[in-house]
Amino acid sequence: MAVTVPPPRVAPEDPPSHPPAHPPRGAYASWYADVLGWPVSEGPPAELVTGVRFDVLEVPADAGERLLRRPLATGPVALAGRRMRFLVAAGSADELDGLLDWLEWGGVALDLTALGTGGRIAAPVPPGHPGGSPRGAAVWLRPPEQGCEALLPSLPGPGQGAGPRHGGAGPDLVRLVAAAATECHRARLWRRTPPRSAVAGPRAGRPDQTLAGQARFS
Repeated sequence: MAVTVPPPRVAPEDPPSHPPAHPPRGAYASWYADVLGWPVSEGPPAELVTGVRFDVLEVPADAGERLLRRPLATGPVALAGRRMRFLVAAGSADELDGLLDWLEWGGVALDLTALGTGGRIAAPVPPGHPGGSPRGAAVWLRPPEQGCEALLPSLPGPGQGAGPRHGGAGPDLVRLVAAAATECHRARLWRRTPPRSAVAGPRAGRPDQTLAGQARFS
């Protein structure tokens, strides 16, 4: 008499213990597309398209750290590795070179750049995302909210000042660029200056060591 032997049961694979380096597109994209109405490129990783709802002013993280400490209005701000990204009004990227020339920073190596039409940035982890932040992923330092595009740093319109007090739509782009240029230049000089302790002994130190210890960026 033949006996039918059932196939062996295969235990299901254990879920990965760590999130993938690049979460699937749907993990982030739906929040940006549905909640904020921002265009998102195909992924993974999901990327935000610049030049449509906003442009991006990008600076080194150490310069951005000091820029955030200034009493200066900004829009949403994200950190991606060693770069900090400040969201500004769409069209602002085209104004950057002219603003730097007008502010007498033209021709100076600042490592201050802008992304506008046709650009993309890695989508930071949405605020409060249940999956957490994978190691090395971009994160929001000042998260965006619905309608925040109306309050992004921008140039004042004809006959207007910048900011709500002066009838403008948001923070002043000129002040933000001026402050960013100053902090980028200072950070570059600090990077090139050896610590005083290497010259004057162990008790001496650079004046920015305390600041650097308060907020560290990867």
